Amino acid sequence: MNDQLIQANKAAVLNMWGYLDGTGIRPELIHNDVRFYGHQPVGNLVGFRSFIDEFWSPLRRSIGGRNLARDIPGDWERETHLFFAGRSNGQRDGDISNDGHHWVTGTGLFHGTFGEDYCGIPATGGRVSVRWGEFAKLEDGLITEIYFLIDMIDLMQQAGCNPLPPSRGIDGVYSPPASSDGVQTGSADSSVTDNSLDHIRRFIFDGLNAYDESDLTSMGMARWFDPQVKWYGPGGIGACMSFKEFEELHQAPWLVAFPDRQVQDLTALFAEGVYSGGPGWAGVRATHHGPYLGVPATGNRLEINGLDWWKRDGDRYVENWVFVDMIHLFGQMGVELLSGPH
Repeated sequence: MNDQLIQANKAAVLNMWGYLDGTGIRPELIHNDVRFYGHQPVGNLVGFRSFIDEFWSPLRRSIGGRNLARDIPGDWERETHLFFAGRSNGQRDGDISNDGHHWVTGTGLFHGTFGEDYCGIPATGGRVSVRWGEFAKLEDGLITEIYFLIDMIDLMQQAGCNPLPPSRGIDGVYSPPASSDGVQTGSADSSVTDNSLDHIRRFIFDGLNAYDESDLTSMGMARWFDPQVKWYGPGGIGACMSFKEFEELHQAPWLVAFPDRQVQDLTALFAEGVYSGGPGWAGVRATHHGPYLGVPATGNRLEINGLDWWKRDGDRYVENWVFVDMIHLFGQMGVELLSGPH
């Protein structure tokens, strides 16, 4: 893999973030017709101007008081927990000719004063920490696609308007890697990267898809996750601080609700060093066969949009950061979470 290209791609994304955060100039390496895939109710946008006007400016006005037109910075702060890049192999059959694109990813927290309502979530006037996750695709040095989620349920919880039942896991926990090495600004050992990509492919397409719809042990998750794995789930599910908690608090209820869920070809899947990650728009398809977070089974076929990052230690994952577009998911079950408790 071309390390020089990887580093150039990282620089392009950092340049874009600098502009968006108010510390840099208008990025030249983002395509004018960039395609943006965002959380509901923002949805999908085409073009840099639409990305700014319909997503970024409203977010910055709401959190941190940013006004790009008047160059007012507000008290916005970006905290980055993970940052790495690589070449994707996210097809189930491993056919790189149908993939092979270059990506950069990051996740962390936005901090700022919640001064204006956001997507119907009432402003508090106080400081909030907003979970964010992003995957950017680059072609010929230009950013051509962006997949971006904000944890809307977590933000609603901070605003005091949680639309879901109490989380089984721990609310408000979204931590950087314990080893503090998640921001990969330098070069990684290519053999470690290759091992990580092979490992995550086997975990997703052989492990997660092995569930026999009756017994959790059929997936063999204990073979993939460290007993003390830290699983940072989205708002509404919460964080799980061990494999036992992960199975009992998240996986068991999830598979009762969606027993036939299957991971599809992913939008991307790549690694750098011991870290791997990928976006999946309709990355999982399932039938709503059982109750989930207070919603009875509907029998509806669902598509689940999400972002994932993993840290590998040997043959097991010790940390996993997870986003699910819960507004989109529950909308397919006939529940509009932004309208309040259901």
